[in-house]
Amino acid sequence: MKKRIMWTGFVITAIALIVFSVISAEVYYDNSVAYSQSYLRAYMAAFDETRTVDMLDGDYAKQLSEALGGARVTFLTAEGEFIADSEDEDDSSRSMRPEVRAAIEAGEGFDTRTSQTLGVTFLYYCKQFDGYLVRIAERTQSLWGIYLDALPAVAVFLVADAFVCLFFSYLSIGFILKPLEQLARDAAGKKRVTASVPELRPFAEIINRMNEDAEARVQEIAEEHGQVVKAQQSKDEFIANITHEMNTPLTSIRGFAELLASGALDAERSARAAQTVLTQSERLQSLVASIINYSEIDSEDLPLYEVDASRVARETLAALTPEFREKKVVLLSEIGEGVILMSRQERVTEIFGNIIRNAIRYNREGGSVSVLLTQDEFTVSDTGIGISQENLDRIFDRFFTVDKSHNGKNGGFGLGLSVVKKLCKKQGWSLSVESKEGTGSTFRVGFHDDEGDVPRK
Repeated sequence: MKKRIMWTGFVITAIALIVFSVISAEVYYDNSVAYSQSYLRAYMAAFDETRTVDMLDGDYAKQLSEALGGARVTFLTAEGEFIADSEDEDDSSRSMRPEVRAAIEAGEGFDTRTSQTLGVTFLYYCKQFDGYLVRIAERTQSLWGIYLDALPAVAVFLVADAFVCLFFSYLSIGFILKPLEQLARDAAGKKRVTASVPELRPFAEIINRMNEDAEARVQEIAEEHGQVVKAQQSKDEFIANITHEMNTPLTSIRGFAELLASGALDAERSARAAQTVLTQSERLQSLVASIINYSEIDSEDLPLYEVDASRVARETLAALTPEFREKKVVLLSEIGEGVILMSRQERVTEIFGNIIRNAIRYNREGGSVSVLLTQDEFTVSDTGIGISQENLDRIFDRFFTVDKSHNGKNGGFGLGLSVVKKLCKKQGWSLSVESKEGTGSTFRVGFHDDEGDVPRK
């Protein structure tokens, strides 16, 4: 780029110098011709106008030429025919020469050309007198001759121009390119770009915006990649979990079905085996239903209506009483009266049931679960195993379970809290969790939309 700038500057100045030389030569030539015309008129004043045609001969032409400092003098008839000349005895017609024709028509005329007889460039001036024409010619330079004479000087100036131009271009390039190079270094360093030169500030702002957009896009891609990785991990965990959960009832069903088919069991044992087959079938059916229910939440677009959340909460707690007893977990509830929500009953039942069931499932024997329902929120706290900080951000992911064992007593599918999150998002409700590993967890659903209002009617 430096060489390009230097050579561009040189070419521009060289062209400018040549153009200036040509224009100067033309101006000089025009001024020279005008000056020559003026002194040719002065020469013509030295001619004796009292002479007649008979008195015009070669001797007088030479005499007049000497008096005019060697200027060429030619005498012509009124029609332009040759009479005498101070240089030669050529008697050819001059009537077709421009200056002669102009003198015949207008009284006087000028022309510049190379003489056909002498091969020299002359400025001709012809004037009409009484019955004849007098023409005076003075040697002069042609325009091309002036160009040739000026060529050595132009060449010297071109060489000098090359050195001067290259020198100052080299100095100015550093001044011009230094801010650009600094701008490029700052941009490459991925830091905020500043420009001390006002003309470069718009470019600096553009670079800064591009860097910010690129950083935001990289961050977005990184987050998306992280989400994809997390989703894949959750999916892998779910597949392992669901495979075991489906395999367990299927194994029991197959085993007891084979015993029943063999006829080796008595009536009492056959009844117990049949009951086991029925129980495991229901468990398998529940698992399949949970998966289908989760996949249908996004596509569900049913109208909302008023739901008595207080009644739903009491019914849910009543339905889960056997699980509280089996786990030996104490229930502490405070259900507010008249809590009405604009939703659907199956959604509210799903949210309340999944959160409470989760609190029972991951509680310790002899622990407690506290359920609170108010006009503003639904809160469930437990004294269970808690959630580690590394898992706290993942508990609402699909297929994620805190208990990684597949023979585990907790037996979750990893869809309950994910369903809760989906339903809360669909309702516009907030969902949060506070937990400490080994102490317990608190789940909170806020019945507020984005503007802080509780959706009801």
